[in-house]
Amino acid sequence: MTDDAQTEAGGRPGKPSRVARPTGAGRRGGAAGAEAGSTTGGVVAGEHVRIYEVGPRDGLQNEARPIATDDKRRFIELLVDAGLREIEATSFVSPRAVPQLSDADELLSSLPRRPGVRYPVLVPNVRGLERAEAAGVDGIAVFTAATDEFTRHNIGMTVDESLEAFAPVLQRAATLGWWRRGYVSTAFGCPYTGAVVPERAVRVGLRLLDLGVDEVCFGDTIGVAVPSGVRDLLARAFESGIPVQRLALHLHDTRGTALANVVAGLEAGVRCFDASTGGTGGCPYAPGAAGNLATEDLVYLLDGLGMQHGVDLRGVLAAARFIGERLGRPLSSKVGQAGGWDPETGRATG
Repeated sequence: MTDDAQTEAGGRPGKPSRVARPTGAGRRGGAAGAEAGSTTGGVVAGEHVRIYEVGPRDGLQNEARPIATDDKRRFIELLVDAGLREIEATSFVSPRAVPQLSDADELLSSLPRRPGVRYPVLVPNVRGLERAEAAGVDGIAVFTAATDEFTRHNIGMTVDESLEAFAPVLQRAATLGWWRRGYVSTAFGCPYTGAVVPERAVRVGLRLLDLGVDEVCFGDTIGVAVPSGVRDLLARAFESGIPVQRLALHLHDTRGTALANVVAGLEAGVRCFDASTGGTGGCPYAPGAAGNLATEDLVYLLDGLGMQHGVDLRGVLAAARFIGERLGRPLSSKVGQAGGWDPETGRATG
């Protein structure tokens, strides 16, 4: 995207404390390593997992078929009814860059405000922040990457330039008390330069934390990650002092590895995963970036593992079918096609 092409906002867990970088201890507001019991958590039945829904923004931004604002609103209402509590609603980008999201101001002001639900939006710069503030958001996300080549194609800047541009945005958001997220795209591989070493992505994540984000999300933008790569990246992040509680994973299922990568993340202690209902999405500036991990596939997996998440699979499938009909195509997700499964009757559900 261009430099005026991104925005996100959401609720507010609280302002992170800015601390020094101690050796061996937690960095930037939390403990790291086994001392905190967080980097070796494994898959423990009953633990809570946050599902961060990106369908309305990341899922729709690359769609050529126009989606009416009323349909987007209804889609989000169905997601809330299904139990999703963090829903990335839109992006305050230039309408020229992403026409599908040109109704961000109207959409945000019309969404139902329910206790415990937040609607993060993508914000690329100060202009986007001003629009977000006027629309009444209470949280944002900024978007950079692990490689200069990708950020040049995506937002017209190098990684360093993007971080410099984000500084006043994040500072203003902190003053307003908003929740703040920072994306590190192409954390595993770049469509322009190839494989990305973990240390490169981690360095960007650390700089985002220094700028005051509450959470860093590492993205497998073109769907090339495998479980060993996920474990390697997370190990480097923990070694650098990033607390696992402030990490999330954004996984694409381009090559069918998203759920395997989720399990690798769970085994490492990660408890926040992005997903897109209906499996829609992709990046217009990342050739070959197919759909995101489908929320319905993620919910089915977490249910089977006994993890708590508060999301109803039937409700997610209803939302997935709704948006699939508006897009004029059948669902591509596995659970979207097959439905859930009742172990007592052996029948498909949803």
